[in-house]
Amino acid sequence: MKRIGTMVSVCVGVSALLSGCAYNSSSPDVFRSAQAQRESTVRMATVESVRPVQISANDGQPSGLGAVGGGALGALAGASIGGGRGSIATGILGGMAGAVAGNAVENTMAMRQGVEITVLLDNGELRAITQASSGDIFRPGQRVRLVSSGGITRVTH
Repeated sequence: MKRIGTMVSVCVGVSALLSGCAYNSSSPDVFRSAQAQRESTVRMATVESVRPVQISANDGQPSGLGAVGGGALGALAGASIGGGRGSIATGILGGMAGAVAGNAVENTMAMRQGVEITVLLDNGELRAITQASSGDIFRPGQRVRLVSSGGITRVTH
């Protein structure tokens, strides 16, 4: 039983490390290496509105690591409760409950605070850009730059 507990601990630790590495930023301050030293188009605009949004770093598609880790912990906890055949049943139920809880935790951890900024371009067109909150505060009526390159547009001051 001790060996199973050690294996579960290792699996959960690896799951936590891997999920931390999977962070995808939509911040206007973070560039991928392929975006560096590339020319961008800059357009001027006026902010029309700003609203807070949630951005899912995993696009609503969990990696499964949360479910696996939660299921393993739940199965171990459930198996330690029952005795004999009861430990098998409680282990299965604990594993199922742990998988559901682990998946929910993974999805919650993947959420980031963001803003949707609607701007009026100088040519009269309206555009909405969603990006991660970076500490920059945008207000209606404020002049901003839209920096576009490779299909990605960022709103900056």
